[in-house]
Amino acid sequence: MSVEIKKVDTERDRLGEGPLWDPQDQVLYWVDSNGCRIRRLDPASGDVQNWPVSEQIGSMALRESGGAVIALKSGFHFFDFESGTATPIIDPEQDEGRTRFNDGKVDRQGRFLVGSMDMPGTNAFRGSLYRLDPDLKLTRLRENVGVSNGPCFSPDGNTFYFADSPRKMIWAYDYDGATGDLSNMRTFIDLEPLGAIPDGATVDADGCLWSALVSRGRIGCFSPDGELVRTIEVPTDHPSSVMFGDPGLDVLYVTSIWEWLQVKTENDADGHLFAIHGLDTAGLPERRFTG
Repeated sequence: MSVEIKKVDTERDRLGEGPLWDPQDQVLYWVDSNGCRIRRLDPASGDVQNWPVSEQIGSMALRESGGAVIALKSGFHFFDFESGTATPIIDPEQDEGRTRFNDGKVDRQGRFLVGSMDMPGTNAFRGSLYRLDPDLKLTRLRENVGVSNGPCFSPDGNTFYFADSPRKMIWAYDYDGATGDLSNMRTFIDLEPLGAIPDGATVDADGCLWSALVSRGRIGCFSPDGELVRTIEVPTDHPSSVMFGDPGLDVLYVTSIWEWLQVKTENDADGHLFAIHGLDTAGLPERRFTG
């Protein structure tokens, strides 16, 4: 089966991020960070719903108890889809006006790991990586981050992957499922030789990591050993994140960026959502936040 890339018929995003497939309702969520909204696509009908939020949004996770937990510029919030309201949980960077929260994922035990980033143009490393536990205890796992991106887990949950986009690096850590602690940080892939910048990522059922190479208009697939084994060219110049979805978890959804460094790009494909069929691999269902 040959690879087929389809543009999904939705309104363009200023900064599409964080695709999240919901196996329960068979829908795809994602966020428009600069457009300050949560979006949901029903692939069966083509219907799209939007929920505005009050500020930039970096990522979200569905909750086992209903609704979502979201990472806004002002920290962690619960979100109720029926009322459209966000309820604050905690903002660990409320005294730092030059950062906002960005990419996040839930571990196999139901904790939410989210990183922050420097605002565009600051050229510093003020961001951090955090873990929000189900009891809402927040732990800082790492500091000195430029733009947190691509958090994801190996199929067994014992390896955590994390990228810092300005450094063009993806690291791997040993992940303790019992405690949520990180150890044994090591380089998974240095993207400098490829001239690429890593953005959002996901791991498939075979343990390969799929990363949006945001500056190259490509998706890279890396083996568990960090070898680039496959490259998919996409119509957008700035793919931002990826997630497997559809009933068989065999369609790779790709978000993209239209507003690059606060300036809208000239490629008409930028900002659209894409679906890649025929990759002959499947993803893993994402765990819901248990808090």
